[in-house]
Amino acid sequence: MRYIIIYLLLCFQSQVSAEPITLQQRYDKAMQKLAQATTQIERFRALDKAAKDSFNVGKIDTARNFANELLTLAPNYKQDWNYGNAIQDGNIVLGRIALKDGKIEEAKRRLLEAGKGPGSPVINSFGPNMSLAKDLLEHGDQKVVLEYFDLCRKFWSDDSGELNKWGAEVQAGKIRGHLSPEDSKDS
Repeated sequence: MRYIIIYLLLCFQSQVSAEPITLQQRYDKAMQKLAQATTQIERFRALDKAAKDSFNVGKIDTARNFANELLTLAPNYKQDWNYGNAIQDGNIVLGRIALKDGKIEEAKRRLLEAGKGPGSPVINSFGPNMSLAKDLLEHGDQKVVLEYFDLCRKFWSDDSGELNKWGAEVQAGKIRGHLSPEDSKDS
């Protein structure tokens, strides 16, 4: 399990090494990028970080609005490199909000919807966002996390066997919410 955490932290670090240090700074940067978007495609590309970073600083209503807007815009950009990120991140944020609100079934549904996305250059290389999976493991919902791992196999084929290792550890009860808070990306 230690290797899983190290791997996830390394993936996270490679994703954000040039990013500001604090969650508030990351949020401020995401809001600035969103405010600077002058076209719908620029806004679409900025919304995923805006949604995630809003959630991470506790701006839940803002996060919900951004995630819903992201998923609403997504069908217009199915050929864009960010489409898979949008499907993944919009559903992860909404699922985390649902879990926070005690809506467990909605959170599980959102996790599976995130896994049904097509992937993206980033997700295919560095792996899917595991923040909601971690949250659900902490809640004791192992079955849906295993289903999510299975869905992720279709786009994260070069995972070096990580999904199989994590799945085996979850099934054995060794992982119950002990994935890194940063998960595979920036939550």
